Parts: sequence; C-alpha cells; structure tokens
Amino acid sequence: MPHTILLDGLRLTRRDYSAVVLENCPVRLSPRARAAMRKSRVVIERIIAEKQLVYGVTTGVGSLSTEHIDPAAARELQLNVVRSHSCGIGDPLSPEESRGLLLLRANTLARGLSGVRPLLAERLCDFLNHSIHPVVPRRGSVGASGDLAPLAHVALALVGEGDVVFRGKRQRAAAAMQALGIKPLTLEAKEGLSLVNGTQAMLALGLLALREAEILINTADVAGALSLDALRGSTRAFDERLHAARPHPGQMISARNVARLIRGSAVNKSHQGCSRVQDAYSLRCLPQVHGAVRDAVSYTARVFEIEMNSATDNPLVFAKDGEVISGGNFHGQPLALALDLMALALTQLGGIAERRIDRLVNPLTSELPAFLTRSPGLESGLMLAQVAAAALASENKVLAHPASADSIPTSGNKEDFVSMGMAAALKLRPVIDNVRNILAIELICACQALDLLAPLRSGKLVEEARKRVRAVSPHIHRDRPLHADIARVAALISGGEVAGIIDRPRE
Repeated sequence: MPHTILLDGLRLTRRDYSAVVLENCPVRLSPRARAAMRKSRVVIERIIAEKQLVYGVTTGVGSLSTEHIDPAAARELQLNVVRSHSCGIGDPLSPEESRGLLLLRANTLARGLSGVRPLLAERLCDFLNHSIHPVVPRRGSVGASGDLAPLAHVALALVGEGDVVFRGKRQRAAAAMQALGIKPLTLEAKEGLSLVNGTQAMLALGLLALREAEILINTADVAGALSLDALRGSTRAFDERLHAARPHPGQMISARNVARLIRGSAVNKSHQGCSRVQDAYSLRCLPQVHGAVRDAVSYTARVFEIEMNSATDNPLVFAKDGEVISGGNFHGQPLALALDLMALALTQLGGIAERRIDRLVNPLTSELPAFLTRSPGLESGLMLAQVAAAALASENKVLAHPASADSIPTSGNKEDFVSMGMAAALKLRPVIDNVRNILAIELICACQALDLLAPLRSGKLVEEARKRVRAVSPHIHRDRPLHADIARVAALISGGEVAGIIDRPRE
C-alpha cells in the first residue's frame, strides 16, 4: 500500500506536495487535526447560539459586512457565498494544479483555526484520493481575500453543483460523487466563507513552478559549462577562492558546479597558454548571474514553505481563548512578490543563456564555423535557433513586469489594495516554458560546437550531458528542421535528465 500523508496544517512539506499532486499519494486528516477542528467549531456554534456579531457568520461578506444576517439563514448565506463567488473565467487549471488546490485547502483547514467541521477537509481528501478534479477557471482572482473565484469553484464542486473531471470525463460533481457513494456537502455557518478565503490557487501554481525553476537552474549550470568549454573559456573565473571573497550562497554553488563539470577537459587544456585574459560576461559572470537566480528562488521557496502551513482564512477562530478575530491573512502579497521575483530571476537566466547561444553561433566570437555548420552560405546551420532563443528571451522581458506592482480596488472599495498574486502565478508558466526552450537551444548549440572540436573531448560530466542530449538530438550534419529537436531536448530538461548530472556522486 502507498504511504498515506497525514494532514495537520503544520507539517506539509514540498516533498509531500509533489507526492500527492504528481504521484497520487493518498491523504487523510490526522487525529490532531480532527480534535483541533472540533474545538474551533464549538466556538462558532456558541457564537451562533448567543447571536454574537461575527464577520461572515452573522454578517454579509466583503463590503456587505455591515448587513446583519439572522442565524437561521446561516446555511443560505454560506451557499450564496459559494455560488456568487463562482465567476472564474477562461481555461481550467490543469489536473496537477487542481490537485494542488485541493491539498493546500485541506491542509489549511486541518490547522483547526477556521471553525469548520472536519467533514470539509475530509471531503477535500476524498476528492484527492479518488482523483475527482474540480473544473477551476484560471482567471478571476486579484489575490485580495485570497483567490476567491478559484476557491469558490472548488467549493461549488464540494456541494455538488460544480463541474469536475472524473475518470477522464468532464461531468457534474454530483454525478461523480454519486458514483462513489459520496454525499455533497451541506454547508453550515462560516463554512462557505472558509472554503473561499485563502491563497491556495496562487500557491498551488507557485509550488509547481518552483519545482521546475530549480530544475532549470541546475540545467543552466550544465548548459553553461558546455558553452564555456565549447567557446574555450577560462575556468579561472570559477576558482573557489574568488567566490569565497563574495560568499553569496547561490554564486558559490554555481561556480562549484561548473568547475566540477569541466574538470578533466582536454578542450580546456588545449588553450591554457592562449593570450585571452578574460571572457565575456555571459561566461565569466555565470556564477554571479546564475547564483543570484538561485538565491532569489531560494527566497521564494522559503515563502512558499511558510504559506503551505499557514491559516489564511478570515476570521480565524482561537478555541483556547474562545475568540474569533478578523484580519487579513488571506492577502496574497507575500506570494505575489515571491512569484514576481521568480519570473524576473528566470527571465535573467534565459537572457544570459541566449547571449551564450549567440557567442556559440557567431563566427566573430566563437572561432568556429559560422552558425556551427561546415558549409556556411550553402547552409544556415543554427542561425535561426539563436533567433528563436532571442524571441523567447524578449518575450520574457515583457512577462517579467511585476503583476504585484498593480492594485485595483474591488468589492465596493472595501478591498482597496490587492496583490494580483494569481496574475503573477499565471504569467510565470510561459516564462518557465520559454526558459526551458532557450536552454534546450543552448544545449543543442553547445553540443554541436563541441562536436566541431573533435577529437578533443570535454570533462567527464560534460560529456555525459552531451551524450544525453545527443540521444534525442543527433549531430547536425546538414540543415534540417530543428523544432522537433528543441522539443525533445526541452522534454529531457523537464524530466530532470540534464539537471541530474550535477547530483552525480563525486568520484
């Protein structure tokens, strides 16, 4: 039987996230979570019995919070919140993104600060364990009270009124639940509000992007090492003493990676007595640029890891004190800034890779045949590969504009400063795709350049990388369409085949 991950709102890890979202690992509530949720629910039920005034329980929501609601209408209020907030737009989230949303929402409810019954988190777990994926339109969130519209579509599925994808078919949630003997939820006081308040949509997308970003950074070190050796660059700029004098963690890691990858290169030994003193920045400053990207992505990881186990509902219920406190933990600003930072950092990673591609194909800088073809003029070689990389790098410069720099008032000006975190998460996807393809092009160009330096060979690890690339993209003997080659190498990158070379044990 597969290992089951217990949710308690405190200990969910990125490894757990990947296991559930990508590998369908089962989940369930921990006993601690059930006890904590029951205690906070008692507080909510007491408030209703005493007819106390509490936001979203005995009042309307948003700018309608001044409207008092009769406790007898509590169920109607919660269902109305879910229905009215389900106004997402556009293509739905992918199955992986939808699973991430379910998992993160279940975990934050498991924290026991939302005042809802354990049944809500259990039903989210049921959806995960049976691969019932709510259809969640990707647009419509400004990241203010969290991701209201995306989360409302999840809640709509839980009550049996939304659409889901189940067993490969889009259908009504009620039909999928009936097939499994699962009853749709009947929402009690505060439960609709607790399902729609939170940052889980932008976080779900961000965590998937983070996993890919880390693969891209290691891939970039490998691709950069191939380019450095193919261009007969100096390894002096990767001396550990140099980087210890400016000890940014990421910089030191990237410098160490490249030095190790090239170690033992016959290509490098062949030009050690040349007159070149310093290389261009795209080679010499690789550790500084790649390292800064590493550090930026590491910051993003810390933000995401905190958010995974945070209570982002409003109001929050503190059972120990018997208090309910309204605040703004649903605001997406921490995530919005981190997501924008990742997009900017990866844009720079793609930008410096494109510059190395240009140096590889340009005879003025490569000291190799023009565009890495043996018949320049008759053949164009990798001329357009660099053009394609330039197009992607330039597109990323547009996408790198921070979504979080914007704010637009909503909800009758009650929500007068918003994060735009979901917008930041959505535009991160094309940035990642573009960088992956730029690196695929760099790998193809660098391998072609190294081929032209035969019989000289590079270091053992660089040669391993070249072997893996050449397995899906053979040497270019004459002009051929390269779009399929780029796609195959991009898939190789996505699977971690190139990045994994860095993790090879030292000999």
